[in-house]
Amino acid sequence: MKFAVHITGLLLASLISLHAQGTEEYEQAPIRYSATASKDATQKLEAKLAAGKLALPATDKDMVRLILKEMNVPVESQVLVYSKTSLQRGLIAPKHPRAIYFNDDCYIGWVPGGLMEVVSFDPQLGPVFYTFDPRPLPKPDLPRFKRDNDCLSCHGGSFVRGIPGVLIRSVNTDANGDPLLQFGSKVVDHTTPFKDRWGGWYVTGTHGDSVHQGNVFASGKDRELSVDYSKGANITDLSRFFPVENLLTDSSDIVALLVLEHQTAMHNSITRAAYNARRMLAYQHNLQTDLKEKVTPEPSYDSVKRVFDSSAQDVVDHLLYKDEAVLPEDGVKGDSGFQEAYERVGIRTKDGRSLRELRLDRYLFKYRCSHLIYSKQFLALPAPLKQRIYTRLEKALDADNPDSRYDYLSKQERLSITEILRETHPELKTLWALQAVAK
Repeated sequence: MKFAVHITGLLLASLISLHAQGTEEYEQAPIRYSATASKDATQKLEAKLAAGKLALPATDKDMVRLILKEMNVPVESQVLVYSKTSLQRGLIAPKHPRAIYFNDDCYIGWVPGGLMEVVSFDPQLGPVFYTFDPRPLPKPDLPRFKRDNDCLSCHGGSFVRGIPGVLIRSVNTDANGDPLLQFGSKVVDHTTPFKDRWGGWYVTGTHGDSVHQGNVFASGKDRELSVDYSKGANITDLSRFFPVENLLTDSSDIVALLVLEHQTAMHNSITRAAYNARRMLAYQHNLQTDLKEKVTPEPSYDSVKRVFDSSAQDVVDHLLYKDEAVLPEDGVKGDSGFQEAYERVGIRTKDGRSLRELRLDRYLFKYRCSHLIYSKQFLALPAPLKQRIYTRLEKALDADNPDSRYDYLSKQERLSITEILRETHPELKTLWALQAVAK
């Protein structure tokens, strides 16, 4: 009993200290988010710019195109948001939307005439936020990426549960792009019903008779929302909304939006699990030191084990698209070439299968296991946590006796996912092969 009281007292003292300082927990040890230097793709590009290894174009549009190319971000990933809900809200409007481009470990936002906002992933810190001015400078100074922690006012608080995170919001907006927050907003992930997505976003592509909240403007009076969502359905031409030539492409692809929403939630799950694990291992180390116990690298206390187990379950839930909202019966079809660009870079088995294969009717992917299981951020998770994730994943994919939590996956899909991972994943192909020999 004294031991339990001691642990509780230490945790309570820590929480009180953090509250008194008015500081997010991720700014404290062991994370020290803002004080820790990042090693992400943006830093590599900054070094290349500083060394004068890139010929800088004369227009901001061409500069954006160059940055996308250097960071291996496909132009076809362009999606467009017109709600005034970001750093450059004064520039954003339905006639002047903000473009977002992405790959597996980088998100790039750009408002023509304004800044680029870049999020790239450090294996330890998770998302790191930068601003970059792509406009021609009046003097010969090279442009610089600036790490901008002001972004954490939205990307490091309640929307993402106390971590630096990335998010997609759906909110009804008026004809000026101002969000009608009195009618609520949603942070969107793979569980969000189709009908509740994309308020404040342009959406191009087809999706049958189903409707979403994109491509329309609302009004609100006396707490009554007035909007006709059917007017935003199956739009394939955005030129009636704004001058599309100002951007790199003329699309805001529905398939790109769906993939983007999965990725942001998956990235947040990985970041949260990593932070929880590192905090609890540091807490355990300090407590074992204080109590003059043997310091162990594995979770020893029940409280630490519980955090590891719940974090592992959350990651596996996201990896396997648990509670995924069903897509329209007629399926969805994009219009920008995003699907081809996205699937082209997938790691494939000898017979051509990949976790990046899109299905697009009822479910987003043919094989429901996230492609971010290959990401550097996932592979850098603390080993004791990752081992728990792999154990849960193996049980979830058991062809004959799976965890009932994931019984929405058919036997054939579980077999296919297992075969793909066993052949292509840099760690699982070795781990599962050794386990098979041991059996």
